[in-house]
Amino acid sequence: MKRIPTLLLGASGACALLAMEAFSSSHREAPNIAKSPKVDATDFYAFRSYEAGRDQYVTLVADYIPLQDPYGGPNYFAMDPDALYEIHVDNDGDAAEDITFQFRFQNTLQDLALMIGNPGDLRSVSVPLTNIGGVGPAVGDVANLNVRETYTLDVVLGDRRSGTRLAATNTATGLATFQKPVDNIGEKSIADYAAYAAAHMFDVTLPDNGTGTPFTGRVFVGQRKDPFVVNLGETFDLVNYDPVGDPAGRLDDLADANVTALCLEVPIAYLVNTDPVIGAWTSSSVRQVRLANPAPLSAVVNKATVEGGAWTQVSRLGMPLVNEVVIGLKDKDRFNASEPIGDAQFATYVTHPSLAELIEILFPIVQAPNLFPRTDLVSVFLTGVTGLNQPTGVVAAEMLRLNTTTAVTAAGIQSPLGVLGSDTAGFPNGRRPGDDVVDIALRVVMGVLLPIGDAPSGQLPYTDGAYIDDSFSDATFPYLETPLPGSPNPKAP
Repeated sequence: MKRIPTLLLGASGACALLAMEAFSSSHREAPNIAKSPKVDATDFYAFRSYEAGRDQYVTLVADYIPLQDPYGGPNYFAMDPDALYEIHVDNDGDAAEDITFQFRFQNTLQDLALMIGNPGDLRSVSVPLTNIGGVGPAVGDVANLNVRETYTLDVVLGDRRSGTRLAATNTATGLATFQKPVDNIGEKSIADYAAYAAAHMFDVTLPDNGTGTPFTGRVFVGQRKDPFVVNLGETFDLVNYDPVGDPAGRLDDLADANVTALCLEVPIAYLVNTDPVIGAWTSSSVRQVRLANPAPLSAVVNKATVEGGAWTQVSRLGMPLVNEVVIGLKDKDRFNASEPIGDAQFATYVTHPSLAELIEILFPIVQAPNLFPRTDLVSVFLTGVTGLNQPTGVVAAEMLRLNTTTAVTAAGIQSPLGVLGSDTAGFPNGRRPGDDVVDIALRVVMGVLLPIGDAPSGQLPYTDGAYIDDSFSDATFPYLETPLPGSPNPKAP
């Protein structure tokens, strides 16, 4: 696809927020989390819903389990039933969560078996496959499915561990358990995956948040096409391309990858306090102790370990790719274990960012900004921008900030550059699936917001060459596209 010309940003204060957080995605971004893909948060989105008639809602999407090959059987990409997945909302600017949505997963083994042998010697033998026949399209069409995934959704008001925890329920059934669709195994197993997945999008009744007013939202958890695009291999091979050259022919390295998405649509009135700006981020936690089980339980899926102790956070993601290309290698695991309120410990990575200097070393024809400390990035990274998405009395902390009063931009006319493209409903005022955060980040880190004397190369058209816009996602909830099927093989000629 030919690259669409990119608009450059003038030095307006309202756009300064784009700097640090604009590098997107967090696939395998830290040494410890690379060992645990089931709890690895890859991308986080928060935006005012732009599906027709839904602009009084906010959509929150937390993607987990990176780099899923569609043909990833026989064991597909189930979530970890021993982990805690959370989406946090700060609605008063104090850098602490006020509302937390907690997801817990359960895997039920059906132990499907076949009768094998001759008369007089018939034996029931467990099958080795996830399914033994067609699945779907209805939620209840699971007789041939060997492992069934369900989940619960709790809402915690106040501190995530000590606050009031209440269950959300399926509006149609009143039950507190929701079904998760199996991954897109292939067209023979699931003939119409789009219809099958749509049957797993549920209206959800949210517990009383203290207002006494009933609220209903929507929830979907399941496999989706990975919405992020990036020239991943060449970027991390010391930027093995000309970042200001012709991007023609460069490919999106995630074009053939799926991801597992936790998608919530929540009424704005349920999320906000007295300020229309909310901050949000996702995290995952595991028990403090995880021991290998020398005798795994044969009747239970995923019980090759024994868990115990307090919840310990192992992944954190708000603004995209902060940990991947901003935080120093020695502190990546520390950042994943941290909470926004403690972000002052990482301030040097913002005031004296290394990425621009690395680009200058690799490409001596460009010059990194020479203004230190980078106060433009400090205000951007920690507070949001005055007049755009900075809450009143904000405590400096890293999270994705969204002004819920900003008018929605409809699908089809959204600028992939968000605020840079004069579309204030886009990144960094929240983040939509079609926002091109990588190109924005390259330009801002290299100093497009600074005076030319402080950033001699700041006006160059930096790009990784991987294009995205809102046509890469759907215009309705859950917005992320149907996942690629394992069969027919998407890599076959």
